[in-house]
Amino acid sequence: MNFISRMISWYKRPKSKTADFYESLVLIIPLVFLIRTIGFGLYQVPTGSMETTMLVGERFFADKFTILFSPAKHGEVISFNDPNFGYADNKLKFWFQMYVWGPSNWTKRVIGEPGDHIQGVIEDGKPVVYRNNKKLDEPYLNSYPLIATFNPERSRQLIFKSYVSNVPLDQQPWYRMSAFETMNGRKLAGSEAMLYPNTPVIYHRGLPDEKCVDVFDVHLGSDEYWAMGDNRQGSYDSRFWGPLKKHLIHGKIVLCLYSIDIDETWGMFEILHIFPFDLLLHPIDFWTRVRWSRCLHLVH
Repeated sequence: MNFISRMISWYKRPKSKTADFYESLVLIIPLVFLIRTIGFGLYQVPTGSMETTMLVGERFFADKFTILFSPAKHGEVISFNDPNFGYADNKLKFWFQMYVWGPSNWTKRVIGEPGDHIQGVIEDGKPVVYRNNKKLDEPYLNSYPLIATFNPERSRQLIFKSYVSNVPLDQQPWYRMSAFETMNGRKLAGSEAMLYPNTPVIYHRGLPDEKCVDVFDVHLGSDEYWAMGDNRQGSYDSRFWGPLKKHLIHGKIVLCLYSIDIDETWGMFEILHIFPFDLLLHPIDFWTRVRWSRCLHLVH
């Protein structure tokens, strides 16, 4: 009798319900952890940095297995750990932070791979990116303006959302908006209540350290990537914090499971990302919040 057969026989031996429960936990928890760590991930989009490729409230499936053997490539959408997190020098604690509890998960698109020369320049008033001296064609970029919305009842009170100017607020294709939210957003954001695509992003505008973050010139190391959001007006990415280390990347975003217009997030409870637990929060208008046309679509 081989090892696996002996283990099965041992597990099926007569025992109390209490012993059976705890033995199941001992077997199931490590298995779930292993699958979650090197198999796949489930993520909820908390911000609009990847609009309109990914919208706030959408739940995505990430492939964590193939990236172990096939490194991330230019143009792919990846998931990775917060590059600004204070990672421990102790290897055991670092491992715990990376795979159990610690940094949040981020999602961006790979613009530069290890060894690439990445440049950001302003041409004819518009920001463009060069990779190894070749100008990038970026059809995935958000081509819509962002409008400021403010709601004191939200956890993130001020949010910039993609907006179609010739469509009424209550008929917007991606997010439900109200005149109350946009009016308050306009009051709070002032002259920057509307952000337009294909315009340079100015950091600390009007201050001594004012800087155009769309201007950069970087030679990536052998373990570095350049990652940027598709929503360049609303993305905190490599333009701000620099190259992304390879070891922080843990998945490739593959599929949108389902899409719902909701600002709340479920944090680390990933299993809730694949079931409509949002129904508990919005029992009356849940079905009208779901973006049915965006459910179960591949990410490109």
